[in-house]
Amino acid sequence: MRLVYMGTPDFAVPSLKELIKAGYEILGVVSQPDRPRGRGKKLQPPPVKVTAIEAGLSVLQPVNIKDTDFLSTMASWQPDVIVVVAFGRILPQEILNLPKLGCINLHASLLPKYRGAAPIHRAIMNGEKVTGNSTMWISQQLDAGDIILQEELPIESDATTGEIHDQLAVMGAKLLTKTLDLLKKGKAPRQVQDESKVTYALPIKPEEERINWEQPVEVIYNQIRGLNPWPGSHTLRSGKRLKIYRSRILDKDKTGLAGQVVNVTKEGFVVQTGCGQLLITEVQPPGKKIMSASDYLRGYPVNIGEVLGCV
Repeated sequence: MRLVYMGTPDFAVPSLKELIKAGYEILGVVSQPDRPRGRGKKLQPPPVKVTAIEAGLSVLQPVNIKDTDFLSTMASWQPDVIVVVAFGRILPQEILNLPKLGCINLHASLLPKYRGAAPIHRAIMNGEKVTGNSTMWISQQLDAGDIILQEELPIESDATTGEIHDQLAVMGAKLLTKTLDLLKKGKAPRQVQDESKVTYALPIKPEEERINWEQPVEVIYNQIRGLNPWPGSHTLRSGKRLKIYRSRILDKDKTGLAGQVVNVTKEGFVVQTGCGQLLITEVQPPGKKIMSASDYLRGYPVNIGEVLGCV
């Protein structure tokens, strides 16, 4: 089976490696253009491009996926199937029409729930107990194609987005090769998505990163782990942004002044929420690395009674 692989971020790397390992004929890899990253804002290649080059594969990075030269190259490859994993763009019909066997996608949710850009973040922020991967036939509507295979993954109560991301990426690679094996045999199923159960995982907005201490403790706890490690949640302390990466619920019922530090322990500091109290255990002060709250307290003492979130 001759295929073209389209993917960009870290999530798409295990799938590409698994396809290479399985011996599929990969005609070429399509990834997003290099982007400026880091403090120096130097151009950095996306992870999938790095993996593809290491494997000796041809790489295309179109700025415009409707560009005629790009589409001509894709057509000249004559793929049997196009495999898409976190590519980052909705494919035009011209691309969907190219492969003989169709275009398939690996998506990090149990469709039809959490269609869209941030399915892992949203699942954890919403306190879901289970997530998973879906492979599907690609349609022009966002993540709306018929489902081929699905696999569930329980979400532990303290799991972060980064941890679930890595687990789903590895699981998804196996599910993808299983899907291609079925496709090669002409046995890949089509299960129409139930539109009545559709939910969307919209991109994370900057304002969602700020902690509102007036919310219930469970909401804030899920926000913190749902935004760990990227983009990270934050609060203000003495007018400066303090990122918070890990926490633990100590109480779900106590009330008081939201955002007030009510205790300081060896593990960190306890903050009153709208309902309940939260122990902060991992933070990142401005210009510093992520550190345990106990290390933070040694350099930045926190006083009982001070209020976070105030300018």
